[in-house]
Amino acid sequence: MRKNYTSFAEIKYDLKKLQLERQIAIEELKLLKSETKEDLKPYNWIPSIWSIVKKFGMMYLLKKVFK
Repeated sequence: MRKNYTSFAEIKYDLKKLQLERQIAIEELKLLKSETKEDLKPYNWIPSIWSIVKKFGMMYLLKKVFK
């Protein structure tokens, strides 16, 4: 859909608005990139891995005890 402009002020306003929206989108992408990079660091995996090991370790012990 094409907008009809009646003055250069409207054009400048829309261009400025689009530029700001673009800058916001770029900053959001930068934030997402840094959050993803942080989530993929190995020390963030340790609690998850530890909880899985505890869970399966307890299951293994319970199987050994009840056999």
